Amino acid sequence: MFEELLREWDGELVAVRYDAPARTWMLVCVHSTVLGPGAGGTRMNVYATPHDALRDGLRLASAMTSKNAAAGLPLGGGKAVLAVPSIPTGQARRELFLRYGDLVESLHGTYWTACDMNTTPRDMDVIGGRCRSVFGKTAEAGGSGSSAFSTADGVFHGICAAVAHAFGSPSLEGRSVLIQGVGAVGRPLAEHLAREGSRLILTDVDEVRAKEAASELGGEVVAPEEAVATACDVFSPCATGGVLSAETIPRLRCRIVAGAANNQLAEPRDAELLHERGILYAPDYVVNAGGIIHLASLELLGEDEAAKDARVRAIADTLTRVFEIAASEGISTGAAADRIVRERLAAGR
Repeated sequence: MFEELLREWDGELVAVRYDAPARTWMLVCVHSTVLGPGAGGTRMNVYATPHDALRDGLRLASAMTSKNAAAGLPLGGGKAVLAVPSIPTGQARRELFLRYGDLVESLHGTYWTACDMNTTPRDMDVIGGRCRSVFGKTAEAGGSGSSAFSTADGVFHGICAAVAHAFGSPSLEGRSVLIQGVGAVGRPLAEHLAREGSRLILTDVDEVRAKEAASELGGEVVAPEEAVATACDVFSPCATGGVLSAETIPRLRCRIVAGAANNQLAEPRDAELLHERGILYAPDYVVNAGGIIHLASLELLGEDEAAKDARVRAIADTLTRVFEIAASEGISTGAAADRIVRERLAAGR
């Protein structure tokens, strides 16, 4: 069932457990421990097949290696997927996370988990009852809570860096920004941009949520199916991945792509398509690193809020270097970012 995926993957470890009580596949994927333990969130989702779940986990774990290396953190890359038949609630959810905590603990610190899609700081509290390798527990349980605001803050600074490179000034006054997904990260990002005078264009599969945010922040709403082709200065994917593909990239009407979503490119080569179109792409694993920076800074490195915020702001510096390498050598920003990652991994070996 998994053989082909695992043969093609260049990672280190996949721990697989089928949890019969919840009819759930638990898949912990550790891509690299060169710079430190593999770290990345636990995603809980309904997948068509376990094969699809593992494919998601492997790709996300690889991206976490790049994210943590680009951010200069002493962490490798990992990700976990809980492939559930439906999203559990109540006692069934608690019991599932306790059993999952046992799995993570059995890896003896090789993998550190945190929140991701459909998991919360409260879930991390439950996992933490069985496992020491947990980031992002609630403050009451000794953690630093949600990292969503730091993710949004990092994307904001990344957008400023991209706007400065593309337009010659970091000012966001009057710049149109289309945010695809106004949830835990997209909403605070929209608020920050509104304060800077940006013209907001919002879209979400939850139409009510999009309209409420637009009404409160003074933006406009477009239908999800129209978002990719809507004219804007900055297109900011902040929902699910795979939005940038050979099919959608020709339809883009923006100068910049910079958002919080993971795995925005359907295929790695799509970075080249963006480059060919003259669209400045902020590589997702660079611009959306604020969340893991928040967790590592406060919980692993023992830094204070000021130091954490400085690390998040430094995302803009990393992106500026990416843009400069790409411009000077005539390569895509994806290729430039990947080079930085390779250099940092090589230095860690």
